[in-house]
Amino acid sequence: MIAAFSYLCHNQHKMKIENKKTSPKFKPDYKVLAKNLALVLNLVMFEGMHFDKALEKIMKANKKWGVKDRTLLFETCTGIIRYWRLLATAAEIDKTFKESDFYRIYAAWFIFKNKELPRLPAFKDINTDKIELRLTKYKKISKIWNSYPDWLDDVGRKQYGVLWEKIALALNQEPKMVLRTNTLKTSVQKLQEILLTHRIENNTLTWSPWAVELVYRRNVFRLPEFKEGLFEVQDPVSQMVVHFLNPQPGMRVIDAHAGNGGKTLQLAAFMKNKGRIIAFENQTQHLEELKKRARRAGATIIETKINDSTKTTKRLANSADCLLLDVPCSGLGALRRHPFLKWKLKEKELQELITQQQKSLERFAPTVKSGGRMVYATCSILSTESEDQIKWFLEKYGHDWVLEGEKRYSPAQFDADGYYMALLTKK
Repeated sequence: MIAAFSYLCHNQHKMKIENKKTSPKFKPDYKVLAKNLALVLNLVMFEGMHFDKALEKIMKANKKWGVKDRTLLFETCTGIIRYWRLLATAAEIDKTFKESDFYRIYAAWFIFKNKELPRLPAFKDINTDKIELRLTKYKKISKIWNSYPDWLDDVGRKQYGVLWEKIALALNQEPKMVLRTNTLKTSVQKLQEILLTHRIENNTLTWSPWAVELVYRRNVFRLPEFKEGLFEVQDPVSQMVVHFLNPQPGMRVIDAHAGNGGKTLQLAAFMKNKGRIIAFENQTQHLEELKKRARRAGATIIETKINDSTKTTKRLANSADCLLLDVPCSGLGALRRHPFLKWKLKEKELQELITQQQKSLERFAPTVKSGGRMVYATCSILSTESEDQIKWFLEKYGHDWVLEGEKRYSPAQFDADGYYMALLTKK
């Protein structure tokens, strides 16, 4: 979801930013909004398109929209997707998605949020009293009220018992916008002061030392300090993975699944730009984005490699002081930012992910030298992708590795993503 919100923000320079002193009060054009909202929901929920791609497609088709129109579409889309099962059930929608179906879901969204329905012709024939009664009825059925597929609700209850209710509720909360201070260029205190000069209220988090949390979501991407690389947007728990690994200046570190490089850049800052980081990623476009972000951040010790052959990792055997293994996973710990994952992921796909994670462990663990450290991490709430994987790994390779510690960050406790991380040392 941050990628989608970034798209909105990065394109604000193409629009006229409204001045509160001169602009009239924002009045949404609900007819146009509804039309485009239906398009996004159809692309995501029924045609399988990724949310960011669907939103980008609609934004490009409406280039004359202002910031507030774009933001309203984004927030309404994510809210409806987050509570899709509840709203679709209350609106009596099954597997079809005609125009009339959409307006019943849209009406259910306004009723659920206790908001007055806008005056749209399509709402006239909708029995809102019936929808309200059905919403009230399903308050007693947690998996429908909190909107989770049956299989995920079953897995959650099996793993967490009564705690699942709190976790399920926490994963439905709107995510806070949190920045990670780039300590290569500034400090947390200085970044806070800079944000205040832009009238952006913020707080620090005692448990995530480089994190700065914004009181209100703001467009930080157009700030000159962002373009100068003083900070990145990153969930506070995600930031703690690098702290757990604790790489030191001068070390050789491998980031096995670097993605766009959020944690890679943090590794460089943690190491004070001294040493060497080898960042692996499957997709070239991600590595290009990483390089661009690294230039902005002033991170000069990063070397990128395409993760397309086992030969490369074999040549790196017993060479790394630290290995960061933030493996591809279900992402179920990040549902606050990516609610569409609830409906995209299927139970049978979990086993494929588990197999991939085990292969990644077997492929990259040998790159660590004797006495070196490895952190295995997942943004998942499921033990099958986390604790159980470490248990499997130690049963098979425990003669070479020692488990130093594990951490499980619950979204119900930390108001952030759900994360698991394990620290192991090679004998």
